[in-house]
Amino acid sequence: MLLPTGGLVMLEATKIQSFKSALRGALIGRDDAEYDNARKVYNGMIDRKPLLIAKCTDAADVIASVNFGRENNLLVSIRGGGHNAGGLGICDDGLVIDLSGIRYTHVDPKNNTVRVGGGCTWADVDHATHAFGLAVPTGVISTTGVGGLTLGGGLGHLTRKYGLTIDNLLGADMVLADGRFITVNEWQHEDLFWAIRGGGGNFGVVTSFLFQGQPVHTNYAGPMLWHVEDAPKLMRWYRDFIKAADDDLTGFFAFMVVPPGPPFPEHLHMKNMCGIVWCYTGGLDKADAVFKPIREQFPPALDLCGPIPHPMLQGMFDPIYPPGLQWYWKADFINEIPDAAIDVHMKHGSALPTMFSTMHLYPINGAGSKPSNSDTAWSYREATWAAVIVGVDPDPANRETVTKWARDYWEDLHPYSAGGAYVNFMMDGEGEDRVKATYRGNYARLAAIKAKYDPENFFRVNQNIRPSEAAAQAG
Repeated sequence: MLLPTGGLVMLEATKIQSFKSALRGALIGRDDAEYDNARKVYNGMIDRKPLLIAKCTDAADVIASVNFGRENNLLVSIRGGGHNAGGLGICDDGLVIDLSGIRYTHVDPKNNTVRVGGGCTWADVDHATHAFGLAVPTGVISTTGVGGLTLGGGLGHLTRKYGLTIDNLLGADMVLADGRFITVNEWQHEDLFWAIRGGGGNFGVVTSFLFQGQPVHTNYAGPMLWHVEDAPKLMRWYRDFIKAADDDLTGFFAFMVVPPGPPFPEHLHMKNMCGIVWCYTGGLDKADAVFKPIREQFPPALDLCGPIPHPMLQGMFDPIYPPGLQWYWKADFINEIPDAAIDVHMKHGSALPTMFSTMHLYPINGAGSKPSNSDTAWSYREATWAAVIVGVDPDPANRETVTKWARDYWEDLHPYSAGGAYVNFMMDGEGEDRVKATYRGNYARLAAIKAKYDPENFFRVNQNIRPSEAAAQAG
C-alpha cells in the first residue's frame, strides 16, 4: 500500500507503521479523527494539510521524527506553541514535528535558572517561576510558545529591564538534521549557540531551554488609554520619553479599539483609542511618584495601571486574542519617529478596520540595546522599537479587509523604518531579501553555520537562512 503526499512523495504504509511504533507519542494521519484539530494553529488564516503529525513526548520521539523525515525526503515543520505569525509550525503534504507533549518547567532556586521543555507556553513558565519570585523575559501573550518566541529573539514587558529572551538563554538541547542530539551553550557548540539566539528555527529542533531567571514578582503595570485625537501629542512626547526612561520602566504604544466588556467602562466600548501599556519593575513604593507626572501631563481617559502579579500581566490580553482569529502581520524595526511618521500613524491607526486590529511599538532600548549586534544573531540592537501592524478579525470574510489595511499602513510607514523586521512578526513568504535585511551583517555568518549543521536545508519551513555554498563545499 502506498500513501500519496501531495504528489511529491509516495510512502509505504509499512514505513509509516514502523515509524508509529518507534514513537512514544501519537502519530496522526489524515484519516484520524483528531487530524483537523491537530493541524490548527493560532492564526486562523492558516489552513495547511500535512501528511503526518508526530506528537512528540520526549527527545527520543524528536530524533525518530527527524530521521523519518530525512530518510523519506519529507518537508518538515516544527511546531511548539503554534503561535507563529505565518503559521510556520505547520506545512502542506509533509511531516509536522509537534513538541506540545514535551511540556515541563523546572526551577532551580539555588541558581535561579529555569529548565523548560520545548513544547511549553509562556503561561507554563510564568506559573512555575512566579512561586520563586522569578520570571524569564518574554512576550505579552502568555499562550505563546516558548520555542518560537525565544529562537526569534523575544520582546516583551521586561526587555528594557532584563534584555531580550535570548539574552537570558544559557543553553539548549537540540536535535540536528542528521538526528544527532547535542547540548549548546557558551562552551559547547558555541557557534550554534550564537546562531539560535535570534536565528529562528533554522538549525535544529530545540527540545529544552535553560534560562536565567530574573527577580520579578509584582509589577506596577497595565494600560493607560487616551482618545485617538490625543495621539499626535502623546507620540511626540513618548518618542523622547522612552529613550531617556529608567530601565525599570517600559511601555509599548498602541492604537486599539476598546473591547465591549469588563474591565472597560461602557462609554468607551468600541472606541478607536491610543494607549501605552506600562510595566514598572522598580519598588512599588516608588511607582506613584514615577507615574504622577505622566498622569498630570496627559490625564488618561482610562487608567488601569496599578500593582499586578507578573503572570496576570502576561495573560492580560489572552482573552481578547483567543486561538483561531484571522491574522495578517506586517513589521519593521524603527529608530526614530519623525512628525511625518506620526501623520502616517494617525491616518491608519485612527481607522482600525476591526475591533481586534492594532499597531504596537515595542521598545528595544535599555537593557535590550546593551549587547552589540555581533553578540547574538539579532542584528538590530540600536533600534528603538519593533513595530508591528496586525489586521485581525474572527470572520474569514474580513480577511482581505484586514490584510489590505495592514499592508497599506506598512507601505506608508516603511520609508521611516530601519529596514529589517523582527522575524517573529513576519508572515510566510516575505522573501530572501527581507530575511537578509533582518540579519544584515550577521547573515553570512548564519549561512555558514547553517551549512555546517544543516547543509541540505532540511529545516526550511521558517524565515529561511540558506546554507552558504562556499561553507558547504569547504565542509
